This record gives sequence, C-alpha cells and structure tokens, in this order.
Amino acid sequence: MKLIQFVKDWTLPVSMGAGALAYCIFAYTPALHEAALFFDPIFDAILPLFMFLILFVTFCKVDFKQMKTEMWHLWIVLLQVLMVLAVVGIILLTEQTPDSKVLWESVLTCIICPTAAAAAVVTVKLGGDLGSMTTYTFISSFVTAILIPTFFPLIEKEAHLTFWDAFLIILNKVCLVLVLPLFLGWFVRHFVKPLHDRIVAVKDMGFYMWGISLSIVTGTTVKNILHANVSVWLLLMIAFTSAVLCVIQFVLGKSVGRLYGSSINAGQALAQKNTAFAIWITYTYLNPVASVGPGCYILWQNTVNAIQLFLSREGKLS
Repeated sequence: MKLIQFVKDWTLPVSMGAGALAYCIFAYTPALHEAALFFDPIFDAILPLFMFLILFVTFCKVDFKQMKTEMWHLWIVLLQVLMVLAVVGIILLTEQTPDSKVLWESVLTCIICPTAAAAAVVTVKLGGDLGSMTTYTFISSFVTAILIPTFFPLIEKEAHLTFWDAFLIILNKVCLVLVLPLFLGWFVRHFVKPLHDRIVAVKDMGFYMWGISLSIVTGTTVKNILHANVSVWLLLMIAFTSAVLCVIQFVLGKSVGRLYGSSINAGQALAQKNTAFAIWITYTYLNPVASVGPGCYILWQNTVNAIQLFLSREGKLS
C-alpha cells in the first residue's frame, strides 16, 4: 500500500523515470534490439490516442456554461507575444554564430508553442478552474497559429512557410487534439449519462492516463537528446536555458494570475507547453537540433508540476 501511495503522490517523476529507464534498457541491451524496433512505431501511434482519451475524460467534467474569457487570459497572451518579439529581435538584430542561433531558436520554440492540451489535467489536480483553463488553451492555440507563420520565415529564410498554409495546419491539429474530444465530452455529458457518470466517478483518471503518456514522451525525449549530433556543451546550454525559461514562465504566469485570483491557471497557461507540437514545428521549419530545447523543457515543466503537486498536498501551494 505504501508503494501504491508513493506512486500516486509522485506520479510525474515516477513516469519520467520509468520512461527514461525503459528506453535505456531497450536501447543498450543487444538482446532487446528487435523488441525495441517492434515497439517504437507502436508507441508513436498510441501516443496521440492517449492524448485524445485523456482530454475526452477531462472534458467530460467541464461545465461548458463556465467557459468564458477572463482578464488574465489577455495578459498571458500579451506576455507570450512580448517574449516572442524579444527573442526574434535578438536573433535578427544581433550577430549569431551557428550554435548561438540554434540556442535562441530552441528558446523561441519553448515560448511560441501553445499551452499543452493536458495542462487542464494538471490544473484540475492542483485545484484550478477547468473551464477557464480550457478556454485559454483554445486562445493559446490560435495565437500560436498566427505567431509561427509570421516570424518563422524571418528566422529561417529557407523555410517555405506561407501564412495560410501554416495557419491551417495548426488549426487542423487544434481541431483534432482539442475540439473533437471537447465535443465528445459535451455529447456524453448531455446524452450518454450512464457513461458520463462512470467516467466522472473514477477520480483522477485523466491525470494517471497522462502519467502513462508522459513515460512514452520521456523515453522519446531521452532518445532524441542522446542521438543529437551536436557538441555536449551546446546540449548542456540548451538544457540549462530551457530550465531557466521554464521557471521564468511559471513565475511570470503565477504573478499575473495572482492579481486576478487565478495563479494556478495562469501559471500553467504560460508555462506548461505543448512540447510535442514544438518539437514537430522545429523539425519542420527551423534547425532540427533546436528541438532538443522543447525536449528538455518537458522534463523541467513536469518537475515543476511534481513540486507543485507536493506543495498542494501539503496545503502550501499559492
């Protein structure tokens, strides 16, 4: 029972540790090489399904009448835009070495990408407002859909990225990842009451499903970091910078949210990023090495989340 309680209390670090350990075992044990090749595409395929189910379960608990914009939404968007402008300005207006440009591109992707769809899951676990967080997740996705096609072509001249093509690609991902599970959650809540009641009756179902998916994501992140064809010094700089940026975004978000009684929501909104999307957009339009930034960021943001969950259990979270 103590072991089960420990896993419940420390789900996020246990998930990250399990994912990293599992990857290392399969990657460095010759007898498991064939098994690793077999499971790799399976995990890649089931991860989007996991995210869909996590959000469906979470959205079953959303009171859609409470989904409305709030003042802190505006300030968090403004903060994100200002930080993006600052980093883009540094890249364009200062002389960059190849390594420094990769470093700044990794920083940019950790800022410009939208709020994680699963941020609502952690927000609820921390005692935040699900309706408000869900609303901001949609706002963040549309803001990102405007920022990326506006600034990425300025940074990488060879990135063949038209505004409307990029906007529609991101919009399509938003619909698949957010709109569809949201609609199904609403439908089940209103028209399939027995199923809805059974889902709601299982406490923290979405959170523990997120823990499982986090193991898969962490394993993939470790693989990308270990196979990055760059110097160790650059990897360490990217990892350190993403850690500092993660803390800064949590602090800024919470500071703004505290002014409106929504420190938990605003902190998660600004700092908990959709790193899977960030990695994809980096590989597609920027220097692929910069994807190490959001890869490391996912480890830092979930470390912060684990600390917040501990403080919440102790009644010390502010």
